[in-house]
Amino acid sequence: QVHLVESGGGLVQPGGSLRLSCEASGTISTFNYMSWYRQSSGKQRDLVADIGSDDSTNYADDLKGRFTVSRDNAKNTVYLQMRDLKPEDTAVYYCKLIRDGDPREYWGQGTQVTVSS
Repeated sequence: QVHLVESGGGLVQPGGSLRLSCEASGTISTFNYMSWYRQSSGKQRDLVADIGSDDSTNYADDLKGRFTVSRDNAKNTVYLQMRDLKPEDTAVYYCKLIRDGDPREYWGQGTQVTVSS
């Protein structure tokens, strides 16, 4: 089993920064693919960024340059550094893990990010 816990969300003013963390526990290895998604009220859950076990990254086109995904395999943790936050970045942010050779998706419970003055 895999358990994911996100943290780091909160209220931030426009133009501010936040760093989200997602710590994985359970039966995992470094050979996994981790992603960040976000879901605003009344909207679908969209991909923000993902990172492979080789540290290759992929971003939603409109977030490139403001968001940076990284991972620390020793801590089984993936991070999302968010800069120059805008009100439209307000959402619940979720992390997802896919283990190598396992088709199942594992999701965290989400962390709320609110960008408001």
